[in-house]
Amino acid sequence: MKQLSKVLVVDYGSQYTQLIARRIRENGIYSEILPWTASTSEFENSTPSAIILSGGPNDAGEKGAPTLNHALLHLNVPILGICYGMQLLALHFGGTLVNGENREYGETKLKANDGCPLWKGVPPNTTVWMSHGNHVKTLPNGFTSVAETAAIGIAAMASEDHRIYALQFHPEVSHTSHGVQILCNFLFEIAELERNWNMGSFIDDTIAKCRERVKDSNVLLALSGGVDSTVVAALLHRAIGEQLHCIFVDHGLMRQGEAEEIVSMLCQCMPKLQLQTVKAQDLFLKRLVGIEDPEAKRKIIGKTFIDVFEEQASKIPNAKFLAQGTLYPDVIESYSVNGAVIKSHHNVGGLPKDMKFELIEPLRELFKDEVRAMGLGIGLPEDVIWRQPFPGPGLAVRILGEVTAGRLSILRKADNIVQQELKKSGWHRNVWQGFAVLLPLCTVGVMGDARTYDNVIALRVVDSVDAMTANWTRLPHDIIASISSRIVGEVNGVNRVVYDVSSKPPSTIEWE
Repeated sequence: MKQLSKVLVVDYGSQYTQLIARRIRENGIYSEILPWTASTSEFENSTPSAIILSGGPNDAGEKGAPTLNHALLHLNVPILGICYGMQLLALHFGGTLVNGENREYGETKLKANDGCPLWKGVPPNTTVWMSHGNHVKTLPNGFTSVAETAAIGIAAMASEDHRIYALQFHPEVSHTSHGVQILCNFLFEIAELERNWNMGSFIDDTIAKCRERVKDSNVLLALSGGVDSTVVAALLHRAIGEQLHCIFVDHGLMRQGEAEEIVSMLCQCMPKLQLQTVKAQDLFLKRLVGIEDPEAKRKIIGKTFIDVFEEQASKIPNAKFLAQGTLYPDVIESYSVNGAVIKSHHNVGGLPKDMKFELIEPLRELFKDEVRAMGLGIGLPEDVIWRQPFPGPGLAVRILGEVTAGRLSILRKADNIVQQELKKSGWHRNVWQGFAVLLPLCTVGVMGDARTYDNVIALRVVDSVDAMTANWTRLPHDIIASISSRIVGEVNGVNRVVYDVSSKPPSTIEWE
């Protein structure tokens, strides 16, 4: 069996790092992201076939800026530096940078030099996306300039002896007209990688690995009914059969009528699945009393999940593993590149260190659309696969501030209206997610000629592919108006509705 081609993407804090990894996978090569702070052993144990150094917001060479781990250069594989990555390579090999002169942001015309394999199939004059202040002033020894723009003379450089190439622009973004071709030239012309990453082989390999790891032990799975946990259930059920014990925890943080719908759906999709429902609403609400901080809420919910599972596990002999639908974006967002964690996902950063189970996470390496492809590949119906994402902590992270039974009731009714109107208008399948958020403030209103001082609901509707980036949806005004009118008219305690028009980045999809 041939070794799987793998590209290691070293993350220096660029907003486009995940996009680099996605572009690679889209072209049949497995990619993995590690932060620049990873240890030498982590880099070496990743055994990459090629390396890409991402861009980043810092100025290379300045005090405290991310640095290049020299161990990467000793792995003897082709390297591509992008933007900040190019600057790090230039400094390491003796080149110099110029600071603050001839800055370029946005679309720029690139003139590519003949003979460099990066430009195979790329016009000599092409449009690229620049985003830099610093750039290379003098080339390192052994490197040649292979492209230029009107502003800078070294827009790309190469050392064929070292098999190192570098670009000042971002080939991974759609604004670079031939960016995918440039990346493919690095992958296939320079690194000579083989396209051997596909969902069919990944499914077979994952099933075999799960079966080998679990052996004769039993596995518990928190089956929420969402796409991720349902795909995990189907995958593990195929791998280990009756050794899988699925538990649906009704934590009281679901949307209106959702708990009953989920149980019915799971029984229809997988009638032979062992499924137990645990009603734990009172326990979760009790532990969330007085808690307003979003990180604290996520961690409390994560710990409570484990407590419930441990109680159930005591009734199941030889329950050694806890399965989860952790995705690659969950992992990426939960590590820190430049010292700031975006948010702890309840299935990554919210689990207690003294947990009694070993984790098994068969989707940990996948983006969301890859999970959907896996679900279709193992025979799950489309209405399950295309269900809108719902956070593990449920409505707790859509209620800003303290979670109470009363506030849950308000949000459930408002969110139910959002779901009804999106389905009625046909927009439900056209958006990644659409939901209501209960804000921690009240505003003055007038209803029935009387003054009100009631809650505010925010509408959050976004378009995305894998949740790593998202644009706010330009929902037709008549749909927004209908949603707003119904919420204010039908939900007691709400007198104002606002529409969230922020994208990710800089915002996240969820408000907490």
